[in-house]
Amino acid sequence: MNRLPASQLTGQQEGSKAKSNDNAPLSGLLQADLQELRQQLGNSSDLIVREMMIGPDNEIPCAFVFIAGLTEEQSVFRLMETFYTHSEKSEWGDPRKNAGNMEWILRHFPFAVGDIKLTRHFQAVKSAVLVGHTVLLIEGCNQALSVDTSGGQRRNVTEPTSQTTVRGPQEGFTEALQTNIALIRRKIKSPNMRVETRQIGRVTQTDVSIMFIEGIADADILRQVRDRLGQINIDGILESNYIEEFIQDSKYSVFPTVTNSERPDSVAAALLEGRVAILIDGTPYVLIVPAVFAQFMQSAEDYYHRADYGLIRLLRYVALVISLLAPSLYIAITTFHQEMIPTSLLVSLAAQREGIPFPAFIEALMMEVTFELLREAGIRMPRAVGTSISIVGALVLGSAAVDAGLVSPAMVIIVSITAISGFIFPSFDMGISVRLLRFVYMGLGASFGIFGIIVGLIALVLHMCHLSSFGVPYMSPMAPFKLADQKDAIVRVPWWQMYTRPEALHPGNLRRAPKGTASDSARQDGGEQNQG
Repeated sequence: MNRLPASQLTGQQEGSKAKSNDNAPLSGLLQADLQELRQQLGNSSDLIVREMMIGPDNEIPCAFVFIAGLTEEQSVFRLMETFYTHSEKSEWGDPRKNAGNMEWILRHFPFAVGDIKLTRHFQAVKSAVLVGHTVLLIEGCNQALSVDTSGGQRRNVTEPTSQTTVRGPQEGFTEALQTNIALIRRKIKSPNMRVETRQIGRVTQTDVSIMFIEGIADADILRQVRDRLGQINIDGILESNYIEEFIQDSKYSVFPTVTNSERPDSVAAALLEGRVAILIDGTPYVLIVPAVFAQFMQSAEDYYHRADYGLIRLLRYVALVISLLAPSLYIAITTFHQEMIPTSLLVSLAAQREGIPFPAFIEALMMEVTFELLREAGIRMPRAVGTSISIVGALVLGSAAVDAGLVSPAMVIIVSITAISGFIFPSFDMGISVRLLRFVYMGLGASFGIFGIIVGLIALVLHMCHLSSFGVPYMSPMAPFKLADQKDAIVRVPWWQMYTRPEALHPGNLRRAPKGTASDSARQDGGEQNQG
């Protein structure tokens, strides 16, 4: 029988002892409680304990406990100064009696700080300290006072990096959950805004908040969000994608069924439509559900310029088709359907391909893989040289490949147009999906020609129509077709015509503004004046 070393056995015994004391109540003996708290937190060097004497005659020991770096130092110092100064006043009364009554202290002491809670157990004390609170322990009191002094070094609110616009708000989310909630609340100052916060992750205990507008968000969607978040069982949540992969409807589809944004204005607009936002502490990207396909082709800037009735969005759909099918159609036509090419162009392509040792499919595959390598290299390299390397690398490699006779000039043009079209998508997630499917259609075009591409498109449309996001059809409002929702699908009508919310979301209040409002009267008066 194998025996564990004495040191390991002792460590396991101490660990099991600490675990068993997690839910133990505070004893009221200051030094004993501090020793137990230090032991349960592993005697960490960043655990700060500030002991002092309070009371009219400085006869009562107390201690402030917090973790360096998680708290705002000025708040902690202000809390200690306020408590020490007020404890010297005559209103303190009987020191031994009132020191043991933390509720009396809470009522009579002017704590000019944030949230304050009382607790009696070590588990609650540990949880408070680990989220940046300062805990007050007093000799003879079996209660602890938890004061919210969270802060420390945080990234300031800056311009969004991945979802930039020419016109519109230039502020983006940060890694601080409370800051992100405040950014949204500044956009929507409604008393019906609701925030529900829970902790997910057995080890990280990450704060995850659900935001919605009561009376607009559908109750069934809210129930599904709560249920799916409650079923997550994992050690840690470090980024929003952890949550996204757990709550998405189709686990194996290449299409995202949950969208994300780092723009408070985009999240606020989604909440006003009846969607639900999921905010995760430690990441600047907020999840939005339900998500439909048309949503990934929309940009925040669409709503900050005059309505163009779908001109820009139609351009994005054209870019989608080019990015998805341009290489596969070129392969299919040059391999199987040369009769579809005009004679002059066919002669030019034949002259270009003379001496090329690879078929069109291998030629396109090499160019696409090379461009993907350049794209990833540009992302991973330092920002100062990443863009230059990707551009220069593409030009040099493309020119050298043509001069070496490995690829034809036409193939370089096709791959370049495909790459440029792939950068038009407002959603990076949808761009990844199109990049993956592009290789599938290249294989279909090389194997079966245009017939294979058409069959692949039919299968793709059927798959997308089969998808849903939290009970909402993924292809709505096109399939199923909803005429009232077409005002913000492929086209974007003027704001004064978008007086209803998307019907597919089943909002509690369908209309954005009731008929007969002041805006309607003003618009009618303006029309009459123009006619006159």
